[in-house]
Amino acid sequence: MTRPRPISGFPEWLPPQRMIEQQLVDRLRAAFECHGFAPLETRAVEPLDQLLRKGETSKEVYVLRRLQAESGESGDEALGLHFDLTVPFARFVLENAGRLQFPFRRYQIQKVWRGERPQEGRYREFLQADIDIVDRGTLPAHYEAELPLVVGEALAGLPIPPILIRANNRKLCEGFYRGLGLDDPPAVLRAVDKLDKIGPVRVATQLAATAGASEAQAKACLGLAEISAGDGSFVEAVRALGVEHPLLEEGLGELASVVDTAREHAAGLLVADLRIARGLDYYTGTVYEAQLRGYERFGAVCAGGRYDNLATAGDDRYPGIGLSIGISRILGLLFGAGALSISRQVPTCVLVALPAEDQRPVCLRVASALRRRGIAAEVSPSAAKYGKQIRAAARVGIPFVWFPGQDGAADEVKDIRSGAQDTADLATWSPPVADLRPTVTAVTKEIK
Repeated sequence: MTRPRPISGFPEWLPPQRMIEQQLVDRLRAAFECHGFAPLETRAVEPLDQLLRKGETSKEVYVLRRLQAESGESGDEALGLHFDLTVPFARFVLENAGRLQFPFRRYQIQKVWRGERPQEGRYREFLQADIDIVDRGTLPAHYEAELPLVVGEALAGLPIPPILIRANNRKLCEGFYRGLGLDDPPAVLRAVDKLDKIGPVRVATQLAATAGASEAQAKACLGLAEISAGDGSFVEAVRALGVEHPLLEEGLGELASVVDTAREHAAGLLVADLRIARGLDYYTGTVYEAQLRGYERFGAVCAGGRYDNLATAGDDRYPGIGLSIGISRILGLLFGAGALSISRQVPTCVLVALPAEDQRPVCLRVASALRRRGIAAEVSPSAAKYGKQIRAAARVGIPFVWFPGQDGAADEVKDIRSGAQDTADLATWSPPVADLRPTVTAVTKEIK
């Protein structure tokens, strides 16, 4: 068999990295549930016409050709892997509305697939964590201020750089563009959304080509995108551009409320940044993008916004708002920078030393007794000399070695980091709480 080669864009973490990922997921899950969000998992496959109906392009969706062939489906009935968790969630709400209590708060931590060019921190298969709130008929605007606070709190408990959430409002943008006389706001938004990637000159060219903008209109759109503030001063900066429209005023008020709430409860977490557009057509209100401080050049690690029409069928309407955290994206960037470490390479807290092979049943009983009290333990694989067993534990970071007593002697446990060794009662001994699980810590390094 030839040596296998990795497939680009499909990360496989080593066990220490996987343990870091699991601890991050556990922290997010606990924080979300603390705020009343219920867990959900949806299927990986959705009808292709549903995946593509709100602004995504077909080249970003993986089509399942075998399923399509077996089921006889084709064209609009074809199936694809979901590229985000919002579209599947909206479909789930419509299918299960009669069994849900509204407003419905859910979190979802699941793999998604997207056919884009792999690069640092950006993959074709990745783990994503979403929180959404949906309601029946109408959704109060105060949720638009709540969600970024939940995400900020969840991520603040992790040994990662702090995030900065940049927020805008689609009503603000659409009202401004219509006030300028531009009748295709989605086309303008899609062009402005590329500002960080292609720069203002090329955006202005696209505005002329796709939205019919004059030079003056393009200049005004770019002027709006330059406005940013951590307080309500952005409102007057927008009004100073001299554009008027009722939808613009509505959006200004909603965004100001989001910024003011964030300043009161989590100063420094969120700023108004009017270049944030979000390319997906289904957003209708506040939109967000978040970056890791110090890693801004790598783009957003968290994004989302309000959607009023995504979960709609006939007269049934379920507006929602959501934020997505790119778990694989965050970890890929931090792993690449060597910015995270973990205290050991295995979950094991105690290695039970093996005096002789015929003593393995005794050692297995010791390990079982420790496990019953929630202490991760394993028995040494062989009855080598104790020094060799201790060194094997040290190589993977196991902090304690347990020595079963011989000929009536008491058991002893050794902290191989400090060298301290004491007698231990199997029924009562416990390690320090910090040693029960591997500990993830941040490594301070210069970002290149």
